[in-house]
Amino acid sequence: MSQDWLQDAGDGSIVLRLHVQPNAARTGFAGRHGDAMKLRLAAAPVDGKANAALCAFIADFCAVPKRAVTLLAGETSRTKRLRVEAPGSVALARLRRLEQDD
Repeated sequence: MSQDWLQDAGDGSIVLRLHVQPNAARTGFAGRHGDAMKLRLAAAPVDGKANAALCAFIADFCAVPKRAVTLLAGETSRTKRLRVEAPGSVALARLRRLEQDD
């Protein structure tokens, strides 16, 4: 995978580097932000709600169960790293397409 925000973890999973903007009008990807992909998130960063909403959104986007998405780093930061276990080819294609749409 050539995108620096989207990395093959080598164990059948991928790691995403995201820059998250909480309290947005709606949730969705918003293009590149340095070496990360920017994601606007409608949830507020209160009591872990934004992190839970982020993991749920990524799981839905990648068509994997919520338990397949893990927050690796950035619990209290806007810069986050997430692991997506066993993403299907459709999920990888959708994630790669984000780079082309930017």
